[in-house]
Amino acid sequence: MAKRTLTRRQSWRIDKIQQERVARAERREARMLDELQGGDLGHEQEGLVIAHFGVQVEVEALEGELQGNHYRCYIRANLPALVTGDRIIWRPAHQGSGVIVAQLPRYSELCRPDIRGQLKPVAANVDQIVIVFAPLPEPHANLIDRYLVASIHAGIKPLLLLNKADLLDGEHGAKARELLSVYDSLGYNILDVSAEQGSRLEALQELLKGKTSVFVGQSGVGKSSLVNRLLPDAQVAVGALSELTHKGTHTTTTARLFHFPCGGSLIDSPGIREFGLGHVEVADVEAGFIEFADFLGNCRFRDCSHEHEPGCALLAAVAAGKISQPRLESFRLLLKNLA
Repeated sequence: MAKRTLTRRQSWRIDKIQQERVARAERREARMLDELQGGDLGHEQEGLVIAHFGVQVEVEALEGELQGNHYRCYIRANLPALVTGDRIIWRPAHQGSGVIVAQLPRYSELCRPDIRGQLKPVAANVDQIVIVFAPLPEPHANLIDRYLVASIHAGIKPLLLLNKADLLDGEHGAKARELLSVYDSLGYNILDVSAEQGSRLEALQELLKGKTSVFVGQSGVGKSSLVNRLLPDAQVAVGALSELTHKGTHTTTTARLFHFPCGGSLIDSPGIREFGLGHVEVADVEAGFIEFADFLGNCRFRDCSHEHEPGCALLAAVAAGKISQPRLESFRLLLKNLA
């Protein structure tokens, strides 16, 4: 059956209805904010954004007698967009609510383009990006490389974490073992664990201690399962892999920050299968392939595509066994995506 095409008048009516709904919601939120600000607000104090829910955010009080308590807070209209991990100045109100009056400077932020290509912060004040992959769903080096480039662009230290290590010796383990050997030879910080069996989680906790980390990786690799193991009280929903596609189901709907009892924090971000790099430069991609440093800039042609040109330093390095062919292919793919 052919897809129905809306007339211009029908499209106009739909847009008008949507605009009216948005306007009503904004007026309602404005009235609630006015009521809060017109009431008896407490003194200004520092807080931490734990989660974001549209026009409201969940804030953890960081000082005074309210320290450790959580509050649903409204954001003043003149403030920039806030994300999980932001440190802010807020004023408490009645019944567990409050108003955010200022945003404190960020020392780091993790961004990615949204579906319209607009750059959007995902988390703020992050010390470590934990790139989670697993033998199943099958890991892809290019996706891992995307995260590594994104971490370099953001100036945030990466940790490669292989979950489901109990599957390494099974039929799905060959690709994961290959990737482990490649990134280990390049000097990346790597750890393999099993959320299912609880193995080596103490080593993971030690690497997370004293830092604010964010878990990233394709859906189904067990990010939420790891959170449930590390923080049983978090009660994060765990999605089962599809028996037909072996692809993960999206279970986390908003980035949320959790504290470890031994110190440090974890931001669990929504699972994604693709990670766009439209916001990075060629230099960021080049920096993401650390073994290329001695060869980049030494090609015969300045605009070398590193595919077939004579005098290509990268192709010569592959032939000499100094660079692996899969790494070069991943590098070229990322450059093509930028172009």
